[in-house]
Amino acid sequence: MDVSLKLSNVTLEYPDGEGTLRALDDVSLELRRGDFLSLVGPSGSGKSSLLAVAATLVQPTSGSVWVAGQNAATIPEAGRTALRRDGIGIIFQQPNLLPALTATEQLVIAAHLRGEPVSEAKQKATGLLGRVGLDSVLNKRPHQLSGGQRQRVNIARALMADPAVLLVDEPTAALDQERSEEIVRLLRQVTDEFTVATLMVTHDIGLVSYTDAVATMRDGRLSAAEVLSAAR
Repeated sequence: MDVSLKLSNVTLEYPDGEGTLRALDDVSLELRRGDFLSLVGPSGSGKSSLLAVAATLVQPTSGSVWVAGQNAATIPEAGRTALRRDGIGIIFQQPNLLPALTATEQLVIAAHLRGEPVSEAKQKATGLLGRVGLDSVLNKRPHQLSGGQRQRVNIARALMADPAVLLVDEPTAALDQERSEEIVRLLRQVTDEFTVATLMVTHDIGLVSYTDAVATMRDGRLSAAEVLSAAR
């Protein structure tokens, strides 16, 4: 299977007073289509930095980042923007939905900004919302949706570009246990159905059983991933 996301010997340093802070320390990671990796670790361990580098939002100090076969270090900022838009689906902790738009319109506007015709985008959005269990709320606005439903819209929106990679940042932080499990089961489902490579940062150890493997960040270093044979 194709490698969708590959980080090789990535180091990320920031100025810190008279010295430097090493947020990532020689991190290497490889995910293929259909892989679902959970990432755990204490606050300040480097999890968010790793996601930012994988999303090409931050350039590493050294090392390489490959997304969907492209080396993000060798393309200009405009190219990285296009790579994020077309190759990476980002699912934030907070859905950040536009209050005035319906669930369907949240997806349509994202596709329209990529230049897709509105009629085609609407048809695709309706289909995706149905696949994440939201057939009955297509025309409802965010304030009419539950927290779990808003996160489902967030997931569907991230899939609109048919990305190679899904980067997921604490998707259940604002949800109760039942809805948290529903969301991670859904991420498991879309990882398999759309054969994307999914990297999920989570604080909830109980949810990693839905993923293929779990790795731990500590002091900027990434442990070898532990394979979870019962994930599927």
